[in-house]
Amino acid sequence: MTKFSRRQFAGAAGAGTALAAAWPSGLVARPSYRQFPDGFHWGCATAAYQIEGAVDEDGRGPSVWDVFSHSPGTIKDGTNGDIATDSYHRFREDARLLTELGANSYRLSFAWPRFFPQGRGQPNRKAVDHYKRVIDNLLEHRIEPYVTLYHWDLPIGLPGGWQSRDTAQAFADYAGYVTAQFSDRVRHFVTLNEISTFIDVGYGTKVHAPGLALGQGAALNQARHHALLAHGLGVQAIRAHGRVGTQVGLAENSGVTIPAIETEANIAAAKKAFRSLNAAHIVPILDGAYSDEHLAKQGANAPKIAAGDMAAIGSPLDFIGLNIYSGVYVEPADTPAGFAEVRGGANYPTMGLDWLRVAPEAAYWGPRLLAELWQPKAIYISENGTVAADKLENRRVGDAERIMFLRSYIGQLQRAVAEGYPVKGYFLWTLLDNFEWAEGFTARFGIHYTDLATQQRIPKLSAAWYKEVIRRNAVV
Repeated sequence: MTKFSRRQFAGAAGAGTALAAAWPSGLVARPSYRQFPDGFHWGCATAAYQIEGAVDEDGRGPSVWDVFSHSPGTIKDGTNGDIATDSYHRFREDARLLTELGANSYRLSFAWPRFFPQGRGQPNRKAVDHYKRVIDNLLEHRIEPYVTLYHWDLPIGLPGGWQSRDTAQAFADYAGYVTAQFSDRVRHFVTLNEISTFIDVGYGTKVHAPGLALGQGAALNQARHHALLAHGLGVQAIRAHGRVGTQVGLAENSGVTIPAIETEANIAAAKKAFRSLNAAHIVPILDGAYSDEHLAKQGANAPKIAAGDMAAIGSPLDFIGLNIYSGVYVEPADTPAGFAEVRGGANYPTMGLDWLRVAPEAAYWGPRLLAELWQPKAIYISENGTVAADKLENRRVGDAERIMFLRSYIGQLQRAVAEGYPVKGYFLWTLLDNFEWAEGFTARFGIHYTDLATQQRIPKLSAAWYKEVIRRNAVV
């Protein structure tokens, strides 16, 4: 094989450039931009505790994250969400950021402890008034709101939290009340965000609030079942109180499986793995039942299921939101499961957080497997984004690695759309750098840099890139 030196390679590249310049214009290859369909929803996603601040204002009650973030040793940099990005006061400024991007949609969450400071009881009218101002401002900017009712800020006034079955009914009451107040201006409601995370990481371990470290067993399975029940009862409450045209779904950080090689056998293995990895979350919601395999695996630790629970949990949905950050490569295996994970070696790329393993194909296989297994009416990528080692220099952040990450994922998403899978929108995580849970402010996921001393928002290079994606409605 002929070897080239760097100097020879540069010369060859230069010759190629010159040849291209001299080539007849009619024969020059022109870029083919990969389009999304007309009416595709482009936006960003945020969560109340991560951006709002104002934790003691206008009657808001404390949440588990208020308590957890003030507990020593829980947050990497010792910070909390007391101020966050001050979006409770700066929501109009944040809407302008969305407008400048050209976004037509915005996924935000309402804070449960603002509406019901103790989780239930007498509603707080100031919360209704505030969020109506937020929603009306979005609508004035022609930005459609997608409202998540629970993004982890559980009111501490609910005894036992998700370990108590009563919390599921309290959530349903809250969901019904909010829907009655807002379905004249909000068409899309998301019940709960990432049951798999706030239960498994918050109740199973000490990493997230409330940090109970229950481990894997009956107590964790029961807490998870109560969260699933809250989702189902919440769907029913939203349908009961919503106006005509109200749509309801959920957002889940499902375990996305990717065939290591795109062959029939590998695809079949990925499909089996998708059901297996999501047996505790997506499967009971979309099947209306836990799988026999899951219940057998849990044995005596399986959750206690009351009459009517699974019918509620399996309530029909208008859309499914997939929060896609990473994925799991799998191949067929001669085992009872029928698949094996392929993790790669020490050089497998991550984005600075151990869990954020780069797997762009997840944005294709997530929607495809979901659609082929359950035929949902609509799918949204309800979150997708990455942390980056952002440095502000001369009022500029050149976050090339974030653009690389986003472009590769959105490119795979476009493949799913082009092949006819019912993906209707994409919400980038996230609009601006915020309080990133246990990472505090050390992990910057935003496409706008937040100067925490001044709360000034500064567009990163990725914001300009995403603006061009939205403008062209295509991968760029």
